[in-house]
Amino acid sequence: MKLLPRLSRTLSLSFEVFPPKTGVNFASVQSAALEIASLKPSFMSVTYGAGGHGSKFTFELCHEIEKMAHIPTLAHLTCTGQKKEFIMDSLRTLHHLGIDNIMALRGDIVQGEVPDGDFPHACDLIRFIRSSGFDFCIGAACYPEIHPESTDRKEDIRHLKEKVDAGCDFLTTQMFFDNALLFHFLYRIREAGIHVPVYPGIMPITSKTQIERALTLSHSFIPTRFKNLVDHFGSNPSAMKQAGIAYATDQIIDLYASGIENIHVYTMNKPDVAAAIMHNLSDILGTSV
Repeated sequence: MKLLPRLSRTLSLSFEVFPPKTGVNFASVQSAALEIASLKPSFMSVTYGAGGHGSKFTFELCHEIEKMAHIPTLAHLTCTGQKKEFIMDSLRTLHHLGIDNIMALRGDIVQGEVPDGDFPHACDLIRFIRSSGFDFCIGAACYPEIHPESTDRKEDIRHLKEKVDAGCDFLTTQMFFDNALLFHFLYRIREAGIHVPVYPGIMPITSKTQIERALTLSHSFIPTRFKNLVDHFGSNPSAMKQAGIAYATDQIIDLYASGIENIHVYTMNKPDVAAAIMHNLSDILGTSV
C-alpha cells in the first residue's frame, strides 16, 4: 500500500511509533501500536534503532500493523555504518513482507563509534534504493530550522535537494513548535526547486521531562507561548498533558487551515495521546473517534 495515492486529495493524520529494543517487550509495543492503528490514521511510521540495532523489530512491527489493522506503514531505514549487502538484505525483507514505503535516513551516529559503511549520507541510501530494482515509495527527512550539522540555510537546502534529486518521493519534517518556521521553510525550498510533498511532523509535549529530551535531540525553537505553557503547567502532570495535547491540536488546525493537508504526529507510543488528538480533530477529519 503506497502512501502517495492515499494522501493526495484529502486531509489526513498519520502517527509514528517506535519498536522495542528487545524481543521481550515486543508484545506490549505491538499492543500499543495496534491501539493507535485502530484510530484509522492515513499511515503509521515505525522508527529504527541507532546504528541499525533492532531493525528486525521495525520490520516485524510494520508487518503486524499492516496484517492486523490494514493500515499502510512507513518503515524507517538508516544507513550509518552499513554495507550495501546489509541494506539490500533489508530491502528484500521489506519486499517479502509486503511493505511498500521506506523512510530513508542517514541515522544518528552512535556515540563512541566511527561509521565505516558504504553510505555517507541519506542521499546515497535513497539513490541505492531507487536503483535496487524494488519499487518502493521513498520518504526522507527535512529540518524547518536547519539540520544541526549544516552551517547555514543555503547549505541545508542544497543537501535536501540532493535527496530529492536522488529519488525521494516526499519529505517529513523534524518537530517544530512555531508554524511560522514551517511556512518560511516551505517558501524557501519551493523557491529552490523542491516540489515533492512535505508532511509536517508535530510532537505533542505531554510532560516537562519530554520537552527537555526533545530539545536535546532537535534543538527546536521554543516560542514564548509554548514556554509559558511548560513553565505554568509543567509541575502538574495531568494539566501538562492536557495543555500539550491542546497546543499540538492547535498547531495542526492552523496547518490545515493554511492549506497543509497531510500531518504526521510523533505519538511516542502513547495511544491515549493519539486518541485525544484524533478526537479533537474528529469533525475536521470526518472521523467518528
